[in-house]
Amino acid sequence: MIEEQIVNYSNVQLNREENIILRNVNLTVNRGDFLYVIGKVGSGKSTLMKSMYAELPVEYGSARVFDYELASIKRRHVPFLRRKIGIVFQDFQLLIDRTVEKNLEFVLRATDWKNKREIKDRINEVLVLVGMQNKAYKMPHELSGGEQQRVVIARALLNSPALILADEPTGNLDPETGSQIVSLLQDISGRGTAVIMSTHNYSIVQAFPGKIMRCEDMNLIPM
Repeated sequence: MIEEQIVNYSNVQLNREENIILRNVNLTVNRGDFLYVIGKVGSGKSTLMKSMYAELPVEYGSARVFDYELASIKRRHVPFLRRKIGIVFQDFQLLIDRTVEKNLEFVLRATDWKNKREIKDRINEVLVLVGMQNKAYKMPHELSGGEQQRVVIARALLNSPALILADEPTGNLDPETGSQIVSLLQDISGRGTAVIMSTHNYSIVQAFPGKIMRCEDMNLIPM
C-alpha cells in the first residue's frame, strides 16, 4: 500500500530576513505519522512549522504540503491550505471574551459553516474527543492550563485536518498535564491525522515514542 504524503521538503532553506535559520531540510511526513521536532529554543522549530502553513516564505528548494508548492503558492490559496491544517499554539490564543463553545463556533463560521445544528453537533464531537464536553459553557479564564490546551486541540480538529502542527504544546503545563496532552495528540495520530509536535522536553519524547528530527546548527537531522 502506498503511504499518503502530507509533507515533502527537499533541500529547503528557510530564512528570516537575511539570516539562514535552517538549510538543506529534507523531510517527509505521511498520513498518521507522529513526528517530534526537537531542539533548543531558537533552533528553528517554530520557523519550520510556520513555513508549513505559509506564514514564512520558502525561498529555496521544494516544499510541498498536500498539493500546495509553498515556494510558489498564491496568496489567495493560503486560506485553503490552512483549512487542512490544525494549529496548536503554546499560548492557547483563545478569545477571552467568549465561552468555549463560542470560541469554537467562531472558527466554524469563519470557515463557512452556516447550519446551526451542524455547527452545534461538530462542536460537541470535538469536545467529546478531547474530554471537554462538560465545559462548553465555561470562559477561558475559568479553565486550567491543561483544559485550555484541550480546547485548543478541539479547535484544531474542527475542520477534520489531515495535519496538526503543535508548537511546544506542553511548554506552559506541569509535567502530568503535559503528558496527558501528548497522549491525546498520539491518540489523534492513531486515527490517521499526521501530527508534528515541536518540543525541547526530552522526557516527553522518551515517554511517548515517535519519529524524531532534531534542529541543530541550522540543520534538521533525523534521529
